[in-house]
Parts: sequence; structure tokens; C-alpha cells
Amino acid sequence: MEEKNKRDGFGSKLGIIAAAAGSAIGLGNIYRFPCELGNNGGAAFLLVYLIVVVFLGIPVMLSELVIGRRGQSNAVGAFKKLAPKSAWPIVGYIGVLCGFIIFAFYSTISGWTLEYIVKSVSNSFQGKDLAAMEQDFSNFHDMGWRNVMWQAIFIFLTGFVVFKGVQNGIERYAKILMPVLLVILVILGVRSATLPGAKDGLVFLFKPDFSKITGKVLISALGQGFFSLSLGMGALITYGSYIKKDDNLTSTAFSVVLSDTLIALLAGIVIFPAAFSFGINPQAGMGLVFNTIPMIFNQMMGGYWFCIIFFVLLAIAALTSTISLLEVVVAYLSEELHIKRQWATVLACVATMLIGSFASLSLKSNTSLAFGGRTVFDWMDFISSNILLPLGGLLIVLFVGWRLGKSHFFDEVTNSGKLKSPLKRIILFIIRYLAPLAIIVIFISGLIK
Repeated sequence: MEEKNKRDGFGSKLGIIAAAAGSAIGLGNIYRFPCELGNNGGAAFLLVYLIVVVFLGIPVMLSELVIGRRGQSNAVGAFKKLAPKSAWPIVGYIGVLCGFIIFAFYSTISGWTLEYIVKSVSNSFQGKDLAAMEQDFSNFHDMGWRNVMWQAIFIFLTGFVVFKGVQNGIERYAKILMPVLLVILVILGVRSATLPGAKDGLVFLFKPDFSKITGKVLISALGQGFFSLSLGMGALITYGSYIKKDDNLTSTAFSVVLSDTLIALLAGIVIFPAAFSFGINPQAGMGLVFNTIPMIFNQMMGGYWFCIIFFVLLAIAALTSTISLLEVVVAYLSEELHIKRQWATVLACVATMLIGSFASLSLKSNTSLAFGGRTVFDWMDFISSNILLPLGGLLIVLFVGWRLGKSHFFDEVTNSGKLKSPLKRIILFIIRYLAPLAIIVIFISGLIK
């Protein structure tokens, strides 16, 4: 009991939502969501996506929060406490491994945001067309040392926040970064929506053509919803363990899903009106973010400042995600291996830098860091996104639905009977039956792709 009292935790409801939403909100909201929406029928995809995040995202997220708060420990320790002397802790190990791998290659992309902030400030995009922008991006990849340098700086920034602890580090900075991110998106959204021809982009985003809702759209919406909310990697189990017993887990899950969806929608409002205004096809993924969008800003009034603001936005979105990824590993090292938190943070950052540098260097055009038709970066992305994440998510809902038991689940979502939860039985039904089926579909489709 003494050890539990010493354990760090969130100090406020706002801090919980800001930190958990920060975990879910990342670069995927800014580039992957618009790309998926653009490739899958626009508003038709959006409609299916909203249904998915409400009826699947909230129950799965709630499952992770329940495990974390019930176990009052890291992703591995929670399963050890809730299912002692069983094989279930392997789910926690999957989460820790997944978090580490994602941080290793995600920090590569995150470092690019810092490079492009510098490029924006120096006005290096001025007068360049799309071909020149693409060549600059390729040249940057070939400067392997520069990729690694920015990656190291980003890992340091992440480590700086996590080093300070949950309440004084993660919560404090989440309360600052998340409102700033929202304000920047609103500013960019207003500018984009007032461009000539922006109306066509807004129609594409918000006026659904129901004939475009197909099986492919459903699977894409399932995948985007699952990955956008950071489900299956242990981050929300870890954050859930820091939530006080008198906080409402259901409303927390709802608030996080709402925040994540709002940010994705605002990103769509930034990108689609601007893309339609300048006749750009918004389906280019990373190329859209690092090549097309800067070129668009370069052509509009005040574009210099908006370009800087945009890449600051990307850096903040990336940082809120990398903080949660690092925390998964640090919590494991400090609580299971009994390494002092500060040293655990340093150790995790150094290990990430060593492994992650191979991901950065593998992106060079003449790289030798490739096998099986994929670079090291691609393999890290594939293994984490297509195997570990859905596998971890599947095992999590199976654990909550069938191993933890409904009495423990109901006890957590009602705060031992103090809260009314009229939907608790419906949510448990989804966790037991619908969520596993949906995740299996995501798993299979990801492997097929």
C-alpha cells in the first residue's frame, strides 16, 4: 500500500483528457485521416468513420482504461496483478514492444517536422513547384546524418517531458500543447476555408454520397479508427493506471474519442479546401504533408507565416504521441525492473536512438538497410501497425470481456456503484462479441495489404 501511495498520477480531469487525447492525436490525424478520406469517397468515409469510433473506439478504449486503473500498474504489471500466474502478461509485453518499435520509427518522421520548421523560417520553399519540393524531400532523406540529428533532438524533447514524471511532466505539458494545437488548427482551417473555390473541398468533406459506402470503405474506416485512437499499444493502459478512482472512465473515453475526431475533422478542413482551391489531389499521404501543403501555402497571401504555423502544428501533434509511447516503456522499466524513473527515461531514449537511427538511415535512396523488399523503417511500420497493434487490441478486449469478468468491469465503469452507467451492458456486449470480430477484420486486411 505504501508503494501505491508513492505512485505518480494525474492531478485533474483536464489533465487526464489532455494527456490521453494527446496520445491518440498525432501525425496520423493530420495526414493519414485526410488521405484515407480522400481515397474512400470523402464524406461517405467520414460517416462510416464516425460510427466506427463511437461504437467500436469508445468500448475498446474503455477496456484499456479499465485494465490500467484496475491493475494500478504499467502495461505488464497490470496483467500480472489482474491475472496472476497466467500467460496474460504477454499482452503487456506486446504493448511495451509495440510502443518501443513505433517510437523508434515515429521519431524519424517527428524529426522531419523540425527540419521543415527550419525550412519554413528560412523561406526555402519560395518559388518551387511540386517536382522541386519532391526533390528536396528526397535530398533530405539522402542526408542520413541530418535525419538522425533531428530524430535525436525530438527524442530528447520527448524524454525531457517524461523525465519530469506524470503530473509535473506529461500532464503539465499536455495542458499546454493540446490547446495550442487546437488554436493552430482553427487558424489554419479558417484561412483554408476562405480560399477561392474552398466550397468544393467542404462539400467533398461533409456532403456524403451514400453510393460510395462499400466494404472497402468500411474496412478502411475500421483501420483508421483503431489506429487513430492509439489502441492496442499499452499507452492507454499505462495512462489508465494514473487515473484516480473517483474519475469517470466512460466519460473520459468519450472525451478522448471526441477530441481525436475533432482534430481529424479540423485537419480535413485545413487540407481539402486548400487542395481543391489549388487543384491538388489530396491523396498523397506523407507527400501531401511535406511537399504539397508547403507548395500550396507558398501560393497564398501570408503563406510564409501559415507554413511555419503548420509545421509547428505537426511537431506538437507528433510530440504528444511520442510522450505516450515513451511512457509505456519507462513505466515498464521503472515498475517491473525497478530502475529509477529518471534513469529509465535515459535508458529508453538511448535505446530508441540506437534502433531508430537504423530506421532513419534506411530511407536513403542507396540504402543497404533493406531486406525482403522493405527498408528497416518499413519493417518497423509493418510489424507494429499490421501485427502487434491489432494482436494487442484483440487480446485486450478478449481479456476484459471474458477473463476479467463483468463484475470487475462494472465496478470500474460505475466507480463501485457510485455512478450510473445505463450503457454498461451494451458496451460489454460490444467488447465481448463485436470488437473482436472487427479487430480480426482489421488484422486480416492489414496482412493482405
